[in-house]
Amino acid sequence: MSVKKTDIGVGLYILAAIIFFIVPIPSILLDVMLAINISISLIILFNVLYAKEVLDLSFFPTLLLFTTIFRISLNASSTRLILSTGNPGNVVTTFGQFVGGGDMIIGTIVFIMLIIIQFIVINKGSERVAEVTARFTLDAMPGKQMAIDADLNTGAITDKEAQARREKIQKESSFFGSMDGATKYVKGDAAAGLILTLINLVGGTAMGIMNQGMEFQTAITTYGLLTIGDGLVSQIPSLMTSLSTGILVTKGSGEADFSGVLVKQLFGVPKVLYIVGTVLIFLGAVTPLNLWLFAGLGATFLIAGRSINKSIGEETIEEEVQQAENEAEEIRKPENVVSLLQVDPIELEFGYGIIPLADVNQGGDLLDRVVMIRRQIALELGTVVPIIRLRDNIQLNPNQYIIKIKGIQVTEGEILFDHYMAMNPGYVEEEITGIPTFEPSFHLPAIWITEGQRERAESLGYTVVDPPSIIATHLTEVIRSHIAELLTRQDVQNLVNNLKESNPVLVDELVPKLLGLGDIQKVLQNLLEEGISIRDLLTIFETLADHAQTTRDTDVLTEYVRQSLKRAISNKYFPANETTSVVTLDPKVEQEIMSSVKQTESGAYLTLDPEKTKKIMNSVETEISKLESLGKSAIVITSPIVRMYFKKLTEDYFKDLIVVSYNEVDSNVELQSVGMVTA
Repeated sequence: MSVKKTDIGVGLYILAAIIFFIVPIPSILLDVMLAINISISLIILFNVLYAKEVLDLSFFPTLLLFTTIFRISLNASSTRLILSTGNPGNVVTTFGQFVGGGDMIIGTIVFIMLIIIQFIVINKGSERVAEVTARFTLDAMPGKQMAIDADLNTGAITDKEAQARREKIQKESSFFGSMDGATKYVKGDAAAGLILTLINLVGGTAMGIMNQGMEFQTAITTYGLLTIGDGLVSQIPSLMTSLSTGILVTKGSGEADFSGVLVKQLFGVPKVLYIVGTVLIFLGAVTPLNLWLFAGLGATFLIAGRSINKSIGEETIEEEVQQAENEAEEIRKPENVVSLLQVDPIELEFGYGIIPLADVNQGGDLLDRVVMIRRQIALELGTVVPIIRLRDNIQLNPNQYIIKIKGIQVTEGEILFDHYMAMNPGYVEEEITGIPTFEPSFHLPAIWITEGQRERAESLGYTVVDPPSIIATHLTEVIRSHIAELLTRQDVQNLVNNLKESNPVLVDELVPKLLGLGDIQKVLQNLLEEGISIRDLLTIFETLADHAQTTRDTDVLTEYVRQSLKRAISNKYFPANETTSVVTLDPKVEQEIMSSVKQTESGAYLTLDPEKTKKIMNSVETEISKLESLGKSAIVITSPIVRMYFKKLTEDYFKDLIVVSYNEVDSNVELQSVGMVTA
């Protein structure tokens, strides 16, 4: 009900402004409306004065438009009454006689002073400040967004806090952009008031002479006072609104009590008050100025300075005591261990020697690289990488870093700051001097070299990388190898929601009627486990919907999906217009593997004899060594029904072995078998 009342109130306010332009109103109603207008201007002024944050008045630009049109409509109504009846009501008459001093010349001077103050001083300054503030706010947005991402990556803020800060930045940008335009309303209002005043004066004098038979002096005096009164009653609220606009756009403190901060900044330094007091007493004593006035005021400042100095000392003692009490209270109260239970999906911890690489102020770009890693993985594998937390750890060696997955360390590395890592791609014969090491991502032999050796190493053919690139590459490879376990049900739900926006029929058919969220998660994890992108989610879901009616075995469903994605798989492993060397699987071995498969309620598993397994693994090792000697990737081609079981059989022995079925190879791919796995 209260919302409806406010809607009606705002609607009536705007409607009244429009009606006043069209329908003549009696002088008593004009008095009421002018009093309301003055009240609203005062309310705006003091709301702005005591607002702790500019966004507390986020609708201020709209409010400026409403009050401006309402004020101009009252100006038009008073003009109509002045010209038609010569009686615009008590408020206009009082402002003309009392505020204007009952004299047209004095009233005119006061009115012109108001116009000059508002139009040239306040409006001009407010307009410029609003324009500059809007420009700087928009220019600062990218930097603020990066700062939020950096705080989020380092764990300084939560996802919810980051979202709130981003929304606040957007609101500030929108607000100051609107204020830049809204100041034009106030400026135009002042100009319109001046023009209407001239119209009143000329028109009223003409009406008095022509219709009422007044002499020129009597007419210009009578209508001049009414015109001045009308101008003053309009310009004073306009001046207060202009002042409100100036205060709002020039507030320096984002979240502070304006008046308290202002007084504290002005009178908060005792030394300043001592100097001012002494100067005033000196001026009163050695010049013809009033001694009692200046000496008394100077003494007041000296006493105030002493009082403030004393209060500052007391506040310092109170702050120290309060800080000690807070520390003691913090020790006494029971520890909140709930916050310690949260485990970050991915963490990068580093020693203090690596801090400059992560510190933007020192030229470090590690945070930017982390953002690019998440973008790269999203494009490559079609899944969103969780937030990567960056933390310094004084327990590590200065140049050491560790990578954790779900709170557990999975790998580590060490760099030399101000050095570069040079790696021989295999064809460079000339060696360079340096500190021997191993590249952490692929454990390849490398050498640490100095900046001075970099150019020579590159000219010889070495691959040279800087420390941030080493860490970023290592982190990327770790994420790739663990991305399957990082895919949560919530991540899957987000993917489902995104697909549902464009394909609601497919999603409604599949989830949860045919497959639950956990089943889909398992299929997607199986694909990511072998480096298959899930970006083509539409094809994956179409395939699952086609086959989920006949089987709910996620491993079997994964094989169907892989076959549907054969174009992507072929593009990943088999270069176009090139014959790819592979290893095939002996049909007898395939038969033995299928014979050893046992189906249970929890899934299928192999019961292959250990001796037979050993022979197969030895054969695999022999055959893939042939491929590696040719500089080729280790790829084994199998029958579709055998592929997933052979992959499970070999994954503990050969982590990077690629196993592809014939149904996953595109028809235009040319393959060449260089060997066969036998038993």
